[in-house]
Formats: sequence, C-alpha cells, structure tokens
Amino acid sequence: MNHLAHLLLAGDDEALRLGGLLGDFVHGAPDPALPPRVALGIRLHRAIDVHTDSHPEVVVARARFEPPYRRYAGIALDLWFDHCLARDFARWSTLPLATFSDAARELLWRHDAQLPPALRRFRAYMDAHDLPAGYARREEIGRALEGVAGRLRRDNPLGTMLPLLVALDAPLQAHFEAFFPQLRGFAQAWVEANAAG
Repeated sequence: MNHLAHLLLAGDDEALRLGGLLGDFVHGAPDPALPPRVALGIRLHRAIDVHTDSHPEVVVARARFEPPYRRYAGIALDLWFDHCLARDFARWSTLPLATFSDAARELLWRHDAQLPPALRRFRAYMDAHDLPAGYARREEIGRALEGVAGRLRRDNPLGTMLPLLVALDAPLQAHFEAFFPQLRGFAQAWVEANAAG
C-alpha cells in the first residue's frame, strides 16, 4: 500500500501516522531515540506491506499483468490502490479527503526534526502535488509511476504502466474492495496485539 492507505490504516493516533509515513524512508531497526508509538507506526507500516504482498486478492491482481509488467505490478498496485482509496475516500473515512491530506502534510511539518532528508524532499513533492489527496487524479498516479521508475537502478516499464492500470480499472477496483476491509481489520488487530509489547 502507498502513503494514503498507510495514513488511514494508522487510525487516529498521530504518532502511528507519523511512523506510517516514515516507514518507506527508514531502513533497518527504527532509531531507539524515536518515541515508542512512532517506532510502532514504522513496524505497523512494514506489517501492512508484508500482509498486502501475500494477500490472495493482491496475488490475483498481480497475476493480471503480463511480463514484463508483472515483475513491477506490486509497485504499480500500491499506487493504484491509493487511487482507488482516494477517489472514493468518503466510503472509508469520516473526514473529507482534502482535510485528511492537509492534516498529513501538517503532521510532517510539525515533526520536521524527526524526518530523514529523503522524507523532507518527498514532503516538498507532496506540497507541490497536493498529496496524498492528489492520488485521486490518474495523472498524479502516472507522475508517481514515472518518478519511481526513474529511481530504480535497472530499466523498467513502470513509467508506461498507467494505460494498463486504467484498462484494468474495473477488476482492480473489485480486488481493492474485497481486500481493503480485510487489511483494515488486520491493521487494527496488529496494533491491539503489539501496542503493549
């Protein structure tokens, strides 16, 4: 899953949300100096990613992509599922998407001292593109795919995958709708099981 999903799955806890955003930018064990709930949010992010990659709906969704796209389908689906979430956000959250998105960026600004340089750079991109609310727009997904494609070391087709995702929109939406409520249940149970530990 991508940024919007990780924020939503972290619930109302600001520290878990911050950890959810840090999850893609922190490697290895979380810094012991981080507040425990922020570190828990990083671990939640990683648990969500592992659960997502092995979920039967996601496995079937990845299989819809032919080579050479299949190898990169997981990355593309993370972004497209944020698109599915954003364009129907009122179904999943009581907050309007714009309000939720603004609060996420404000959260990063309030905790600037805890952000690694890569997340500070991404925050500037978020501000410029109105993310994560911008993920409701297909063209923003296309830009994100091109950006990820450029950061990978080997040649890849990610930058050309938007038309394929659009063509597969109906079945991918069905996979998302079957999968996301289960993922939400997983995240809630994970937090309950790990918050005291």
